[in-house]
Amino acid sequence: MNLPQNIKLPVSSLSRIFENTTATYKFYWFVAIMDIVVKEHKTRISFWEIIAGMIAESWYPIHYFKLSFGKSDSLFVKSLEIQKEYKISIESDKEKIKNLLVDNLKETKKFLKIFSINVPYRFLSPWIRYTYDEEVIAKSQLFENNALYAIYNDEIVINDLWVEYLTKHYKILRDFAFWNLTEFLQKRNPNVPDVPSKLIKPIQRDSLTKQRKYWDSYIEITGGINCIYTGKNIIAKEYDLDHFVPWSFVSHNLLWNLIPSDPSVNSAKSNNLPQLDKYLQPFASLHQDAMKILYEKNMNNKIFEDYLIIYDSIPDLINLSKSDFFNVFMRTFSPMVQIAENMGFKKWQL
Repeated sequence: MNLPQNIKLPVSSLSRIFENTTATYKFYWFVAIMDIVVKEHKTRISFWEIIAGMIAESWYPIHYFKLSFGKSDSLFVKSLEIQKEYKISIESDKEKIKNLLVDNLKETKKFLKIFSINVPYRFLSPWIRYTYDEEVIAKSQLFENNALYAIYNDEIVINDLWVEYLTKHYKILRDFAFWNLTEFLQKRNPNVPDVPSKLIKPIQRDSLTKQRKYWDSYIEITGGINCIYTGKNIIAKEYDLDHFVPWSFVSHNLLWNLIPSDPSVNSAKSNNLPQLDKYLQPFASLHQDAMKILYEKNMNNKIFEDYLIIYDSIPDLINLSKSDFFNVFMRTFSPMVQIAENMGFKKWQL
């Protein structure tokens, strides 16, 4: 990904900040700095404000989506410690997390001191060859090679020459950071779907209107169905749509992973995994029955295309025997659930 050029600045140095990266800290250090410069208009910034921003920015991929950052990644390890210490919700907003850490700075420093030791100095290596911290500090204060910032004690001061560039190209530079972060994390999460969408907290989830319309039609035709979890009767328009495997793992609303459920179940199950030996059989049976009835009613309904992800022919899928249909679902869900469990997602019990 090419960055916008500027004849006054060594943009080529900036483009190399993620070379030879073995941990995530550089990505989040850079993003946190940009957010403070652009959104808060500050050019003198405490290490600790940046570090708090790193924890806040990485919160959702670590705690909600449970992406692996690598076995020895300090940011991942320290974020888990912070969550345990402060009991912060996995769905907390970025600003709330950052403010909490800044407001409890004494405790924060105990947990996050490691990021103040190497990160500020080594990040400048594209501009200033790293030898030892004191030399980097001295050279940075001269803005050697038009370095991005200078280091003074536990603060950085952004080079005036870079402020306008960071502000003008903020979105491109964030995309640059997350594009590189995606490549880094994809290698560490090779079997996880849609890693790019799991790097930030979604502003709003996609509507489930068409999926609800599908299940409403089926329920109205059959006169009601039973919740596969509780056995309670479900009627049209008075149910929740449950992501069988949590949305926080699959990151999609495809029909084959959705099932009408008793409203009490959806909140209780949250982002936990289903017990396949208990729930997959009724789940698959309900899907097959709904497909048979609604495909005959309207075979041109585009929503059936969702099933092409798991089988290459809708008519053939519908006409499978119950055992063969179940086996298609078992081949689909069993590896997904195993991968999710390996990542730290928990099994749910009613």
